[in-house]
Amino acid sequence: MITKLILLSISIFIVSKLMTGIHLKSFVTAIAVAVVYSVVDLLLWWLLVFISMPLIIISFGLFVFVLNAFLLWLTDQLLDDFEIKDLPTTLIASLIISAINLLLNLFF
Repeated sequence: MITKLILLSISIFIVSKLMTGIHLKSFVTAIAVAVVYSVVDLLLWWLLVFISMPLIIISFGLFVFVLNAFLLWLTDQLLDDFEIKDLPTTLIASLIISAINLLLNLFF
């Protein structure tokens, strides 16, 4: 579990350096974002999937990226040292974080 949090922190930190619309105070903030995102994901994911199941089916699963973006936005609202500029940045960041996290989980 700690390894997954560190890998997610690395993903978030990389995306914050790649994209101009995402601001992190430090790598410690990236760890805090990973922890808060994981807790929010744990508490809300299945409820959001259940509520949006018709949209997930119609979009062949692509709506899951919107759910991830919503969870990332919610994390942004809960933490002061983490800021995302706008909705398109949130959607793109969510997609890139998911991709980087998937690659890191494959290797570690």
